[in-house]
Amino acid sequence: MKRKILIGGAWPYANYLLHIGHLAALLPGDVIARYYRKCGDEVIYVSGSDMHGTPITERAKKEGKTPLEISSFYHNEDVNTFNLYNFSYDLYTNTEDEFHKENVKRIVKLLNDNGYIYEKEELQDYCENCKCFLSDREIVGTCPHCGSKCDGDQCDNCLSSLETSEVLDKRCKTCEKEPSLKPNKHLYFKLSSFQNNIKSLVDKGKDNWRRQAVGETYKFLEMGLIDRAITRQLNWGVEVPIGGYEDKRIYVWFEAVLGYLSACEEVCNKKGINFEKFITDKNLTSYYVHGKDNIPFHTVIYPSLLLAMKKSYNLPNNIISSGYVNINSEKMSKSKGNLMTANELAETYDSDSVRYYLIANGPEKKDVNFSLEDYATIHNKFLVGVLGNFVNRNLSFIKKKFDSIVKEGKIDSSIINLTKETYAKVGKLIEIGELRNAIEIVMDYVTSGNKYYDENEPWNLAKNDIDKFNDVTYTCVYMMANIANLIEPFMPKTSKKISDLLKTNNKTFEEVTISGDIVIGDLPLLFNRIEQ
Repeated sequence: MKRKILIGGAWPYANYLLHIGHLAALLPGDVIARYYRKCGDEVIYVSGSDMHGTPITERAKKEGKTPLEISSFYHNEDVNTFNLYNFSYDLYTNTEDEFHKENVKRIVKLLNDNGYIYEKEELQDYCENCKCFLSDREIVGTCPHCGSKCDGDQCDNCLSSLETSEVLDKRCKTCEKEPSLKPNKHLYFKLSSFQNNIKSLVDKGKDNWRRQAVGETYKFLEMGLIDRAITRQLNWGVEVPIGGYEDKRIYVWFEAVLGYLSACEEVCNKKGINFEKFITDKNLTSYYVHGKDNIPFHTVIYPSLLLAMKKSYNLPNNIISSGYVNINSEKMSKSKGNLMTANELAETYDSDSVRYYLIANGPEKKDVNFSLEDYATIHNKFLVGVLGNFVNRNLSFIKKKFDSIVKEGKIDSSIINLTKETYAKVGKLIEIGELRNAIEIVMDYVTSGNKYYDENEPWNLAKNDIDKFNDVTYTCVYMMANIANLIEPFMPKTSKKISDLLKTNNKTFEEVTISGDIVIGDLPLLFNRIEQ
């Protein structure tokens, strides 16, 4: 019976290029989606670019462009990046999409009708010179913690998150005049109503959540959930579908997570799937994939919004959060100039190699430090020395000595058993989001192939026992066919290379069988060595 699988990748903010931290955090979603598709399950895998909010409007002001020009440029760049790394989204959309915007408006009205939205007047910073209320990103001042220059919402020097009321010596970012406080009305979401619901959700589902997601969610619950404004003083974003708020827009924290529903519904419509049945199915398994800075949005805010709709929508099952990727032990930051973009890596190195590294050595359970030296060492050791070595030395010998023809032989029964065991272990680990262990088991399988080859010395068998030689070689080719299948979720491009060499077609995540003589195709190196 087909399983129903929903996978949501966090929505990158469309005001800069994706860096390797984004890539490491989002890559698990593609691995999981590819795996379930190979299992023949009904998979919907979605994400998109978050194109609204103050940082985009601020960048637009600096560059003399419109917010749409800025966000559209970086959305297209994100699409290009995901294509470079062979992400297999069913839909990668953006928050400027009309379907998404109309869906958000409907949900705002629904939550208002359900009694979870209310109006509140509050004092807000107002610039008399610019004649407008200021959002936190439109304020500059002095950090109360370290004394450095900061924005109204955070300090890039000490990385503290700030409330505008904390910031010292506040100034309008546009004109540098000191703002005053004036009353302003906003709409609030009753997040506090869901304290017990979220506690039950994390208690029940914590075995399927990564440890840091569980810890961060409990921290929020211990502080007590507080109501949050869903409107912001902006003219860029989703319009508020409630009268009296024409000068405001929906806050991005509220809007962006609802993109999972919008995108999922769009895919369902295209595939002829009943969205309401899909999203309310009690057997639906969902995965939400993101970096640790996005944990509360996926474990607190998003499920609270789902509950507030009162539609029995499926709550998150699996929370796949990742730590940070640091450069030289420092958190990447645009202001520090220590970002390494995903495109920069793809321009120089093989995309599958980067995928392998970020899964095998990525921030699955804690922050990690990235260096090109470490990356090159891992690439050379495992992809060149283990995987590439097993495939190329086997097949190059056949091409040279036997005109590219692998004669049918008897496959070693112990290798067949090992292969079946490997599929079972790897599949189970992928399903629980332990991708680092999963790819390690795949590489152990490749290592066992090299060991089998060395112990049987086919170069000597070719001279002394051709029947035994055929058995050993055929067993090795059988392993290659299964290696190609096992690595497809992790390294799809390399998987295809091996499958094309052997002329196999691996559509399911189960043991690949071979029969008859095999004629080897062109034999390029799978991976080139990286010189330090």
